Amino acid sequence: MYPSTIEHLEFSPHSNKFVPCFEFIPVKKTGTKEEFYSDVYQTVKEIPPGFVSTYGQIARLAGQPQYSRLVGRAMSHAPAYLNLPCHRVVNSQGRTVPGWTEQRKLLLSENITFKSNGCVDLKRHLWRLF
Repeated sequence: MYPSTIEHLEFSPHSNKFVPCFEFIPVKKTGTKEEFYSDVYQTVKEIPPGFVSTYGQIARLAGQPQYSRLVGRAMSHAPAYLNLPCHRVVNSQGRTVPGWTEQRKLLLSENITFKSNGCVDLKRHLWRLF
């Protein structure tokens, strides 16, 4: 793993908006798709009830910040026997998976709130590790 500085948006309670954030994170330069999927699944297992994570956040935690779309693919291929809380993964705006109506019901059952536009309220429910 090699260090990298990346930029992403993070909610700032001081300014009450999302602002650019730079982090020093490890970035993997090699590895197989299976290893990446395994890292994704391990990260998703850790998302606590009442919180959500984004595809981009999971990609960064897996050491591949440029692979947020591959996180989505990994989630769509997740083996059922892993019992992953896939419903806790949303896009960077808090949108749920199109066509998966059960996702919203599962999130509501964990007291996750939605904004008027139908997106998860990331200010309240984004899983923050730092």
